[in-house]
Amino acid sequence: MKQIPEHHQIAREQVIEFMRTLSNWGRWGAEDQLGCLNYITAERRRAAAALVREGVTVSASRALPTEAAPDNPHPVKHLMTSTGLDKQSVASGDYFGLSPHGYATTHLDALCHVFYKDVMYNGHARERVTPAGAELNSIDALRCGIFARGVLLDIPRTKQRAWLEPGEAVIPDDLEQSENFEAVRVQSGDFLLIRTGRFAYREKHGPWNAEERLAGLHASCLPWIHQRQIAGLGCDGVSDVIPSQVQKIRLPIHLVGIVAMGLHLLDNADLEALAEACGRYRRWEFLLVVAPLVLLKGTASPVNPVAIF
Repeated sequence: MKQIPEHHQIAREQVIEFMRTLSNWGRWGAEDQLGCLNYITAERRRAAAALVREGVTVSASRALPTEAAPDNPHPVKHLMTSTGLDKQSVASGDYFGLSPHGYATTHLDALCHVFYKDVMYNGHARERVTPAGAELNSIDALRCGIFARGVLLDIPRTKQRAWLEPGEAVIPDDLEQSENFEAVRVQSGDFLLIRTGRFAYREKHGPWNAEERLAGLHASCLPWIHQRQIAGLGCDGVSDVIPSQVQKIRLPIHLVGIVAMGLHLLDNADLEALAEACGRYRRWEFLLVVAPLVLLKGTASPVNPVAIF
């Protein structure tokens, strides 16, 4: 495990303090359910659209994972309801059943996904998430989708490596080194994507239990994220490094990001093709479109993020 420099080491008490100092509660009104997506203004959308030059699209989604694996203990169920083998049928049909959370499906977390004590984002009571679903902060609040400038920080490329090792932490110095290497700066309203090389590593070494070891952001990145006013955060892992290296807080990026900041997290994105495209076009900024399903009262949605160059 990479040793975190002393000036970036974070204690549990500091993470708890981040719940107050990095909070966006009330910034966009008491009833706000969009959180940091409010940073994407009309002006920022127009600027993002202007990044389309080549007219090339790149998906950042994994195929829905229907095969059981150490990192996919609850695979997506795909059942055929009608096939071409049935001579009586005039069409084919199927059924998908899935739980979007976890370490396998590319999905976007809603702001009702994580609680801290008795509340979720913007101070709403956790009891507003009932057996019938989430009454507030649910994924259908994003029914109009996300249309923003996307920025990919390819951490392994910056380090001239193919991937980060499972459990390797990314600190603010790594983020800024990647910015300098790519000649890009993360700005207010950007949707930031972090490549750790997880799926390149998985292709080479096979699947492993991601609940135990996964490269990602260290808790020391939280003030950086807040200061840059990013609109959303995505990763080929779950954004958090695992283990977190913070005592008794398993996923501090999820905790502070979702509950305090109102930051929607895109988990398990496949960033290999996107990284290749960024290298080919020599630019790490692009138009990013993410359209969650309108799942009323849902806690997340599987998504297919699309980058347009």
